[in-house]
Amino acid sequence: MDAEALLAGLDEEQRRAVTSDAQPLVILAPAGSGKTRVLTRRIAHRVATGAADARHVLAITFTRKAAGELVDRLRRLGLRDEATAGTFHGVAWGILRTRYSEQRRDAPALLDRKTRVLRDLVPTAPGRTSAQVAGEVAGEIEWAKARMVTPDTYVAAAKAAGRRPPLNAERVAELYAAYEREKQRRRVVDFEDLLALCARALEDDERFAAAQRWRFRHLFVDELQDVNPLQFRLLEAWRGDRYDVTAVGDPQQAIYGWNGADPAFLLDVHRWWPPAQVIQLVTSYRSSPEILDAAASVLRGARQPAQEVRAVRPTGEPPSMTAHPTDEAEAKAIARAVRLARIPGRPWADQAILVRTHAQTLLLAEALRQAGIPHRVRGGAALLERPEVRRALHELRAADVPLATALADLDGQIDARLDALRAVPEDELDERAASEAAVEAEVVAILGAVAQMGRDYLRLDPLGTPDTFVRWLHATVQSEGGPAAGGDAVDIATFHAAKGLEWAIVHLAGLEDGYVPIAHARTPAAKAEEARLLYVAMTRAQRSLHLTWAEARTFGSKVVERRRSPLLDPLVSRPPRPTVEPGGPLTPPTPAFAEEVAAQRAALATRQRAAVPGLQALHDWRDAAARAARVPPDAVLTDHVLARIASARPTSVEELADVRGVGTILAHRLGDEILRALHEAPTAPTP
Repeated sequence: MDAEALLAGLDEEQRRAVTSDAQPLVILAPAGSGKTRVLTRRIAHRVATGAADARHVLAITFTRKAAGELVDRLRRLGLRDEATAGTFHGVAWGILRTRYSEQRRDAPALLDRKTRVLRDLVPTAPGRTSAQVAGEVAGEIEWAKARMVTPDTYVAAAKAAGRRPPLNAERVAELYAAYEREKQRRRVVDFEDLLALCARALEDDERFAAAQRWRFRHLFVDELQDVNPLQFRLLEAWRGDRYDVTAVGDPQQAIYGWNGADPAFLLDVHRWWPPAQVIQLVTSYRSSPEILDAAASVLRGARQPAQEVRAVRPTGEPPSMTAHPTDEAEAKAIARAVRLARIPGRPWADQAILVRTHAQTLLLAEALRQAGIPHRVRGGAALLERPEVRRALHELRAADVPLATALADLDGQIDARLDALRAVPEDELDERAASEAAVEAEVVAILGAVAQMGRDYLRLDPLGTPDTFVRWLHATVQSEGGPAAGGDAVDIATFHAAKGLEWAIVHLAGLEDGYVPIAHARTPAAKAEEARLLYVAMTRAQRSLHLTWAEARTFGSKVVERRRSPLLDPLVSRPPRPTVEPGGPLTPPTPAFAEEVAAQRAALATRQRAAVPGLQALHDWRDAAARAARVPPDAVLTDHVLARIASARPTSVEELADVRGVGTILAHRLGDEILRALHEAPTAPTP
């Protein structure tokens, strides 16, 4: 590697961060400032100059995706596979596996879900199932263990933190203690136990600690603002009395306090690492100046510090802000906006719709489905729950061969499926075959990711077996959730799930008080975190940002009035955008211009419907159904879905369900009426 070449294309602050001799070094990297680029270039530069040995590099990230990206970039820079990168849980589990093997002890089983133990312990609660209560208590235990809070100290700690536990605090403390006892009885450990056990081994066993600190002598930490006390304890145990640490973080993106994270480790870094040098990146390569300015205004309006950032992108449009009468109207308007914003020749994946909660994704996904827009809900299906993944892992475990051999066999299966996909050119596939091919391509990509994870695991634990790999996989993947489906599609994701991602065009939906900030954010710290979360969501956009909310939202059978998020007040109070073009106001060519256009469109639509047998009859049926239900016609079925039905001319409910935009549920609910209207219509075009 050429050390000087590694500095090519870096701005002044990035170059300083890459070449600094400081130990430790903390790099403050705001959204879009190229933190991963700086981190990987710094690792490679230190190796190229002899300041670090790649075989002794440990880079800690928070997700498998981030670790994979980091490893890929290091390979492209020439480091090949020498450096180790992974999550806190994944690396800790690999180290513990090695320790248990050296001591000739059996490793404890990993408890992938706390609810497996808690569901037999929790009481019933009015209006909630035992599974729901177990899940809520599991979340509270995770927060406590991340903060190193024991069952005995939970009540006081929860009160001090302003927690709102699912049951009274004393009852949660009792369940927490019972959960710990039951784990010991079953000889299982959870994700937090992995970190605590690894930290304790490093703290108590000097020989083991010396070996691990020799192995991982150069530490690199991503997203330091998201570290919780338990993770920081493990980081300090790895570090020992050395300061060979580089950490990257951004206090403006500290959004996991609810889950135990503590941004104070970044904000008060000189308390923990007194000799630390801090370098601040000040250039954003992602968002336009208008988006950055609006996001900073949200932080300042919430009395949060906002770093001044210089934008590289050219000036663009300010973020748009739109109120809609109902949540359904908002979802349909966003679907229309997504279609209109798509640039010819550009992928759907250029756009994303982001919301505060998972529950908000359902209505938006349905609106996109009705509009025929390909989409995916990120986090909608966990990777390890997918049938093809479960089958592949079962086959890995069942094969009585070394892990490397089993992975080679899996690679062979993947190659065979990929060859079959490539055998038929895309332009020869009909719509159904193309859809099936897209699903198969997604499966191939996911199985490829599993195989790559297996190779990553072997670097951490060369003695690993298929069985220990599967358990490691649960530790590193299931705690994060699975990746989104592949293919060209609009992403629908929560603000939290969008962290670390970016899109050219972003639509932020449901920006209402109660969602943004979330209703249960009552303490000053929680409200501040909500402002930072909105900042994170806004800075996912590169060139266009659209903010929307509903003035009324339906919850069950009730319609509830809503109001715009108060976090948007700084944007509303700005001077309005001019609505007049430089050459003067735009006026219609005739006084009745709008009426004439509407009449022409209606006449054109009537002629088009008459040209397709049954289409006019479907429109007549839909209009009657809409009048009876007192809803707009599009709320029953959209025009383009009716056109597809008329073209396909299905003869059964099953065939109707296969028409894109209809689906099984709608076909069984309205199928008889649709088929009757379609087939009782004239079969020849109207003269």
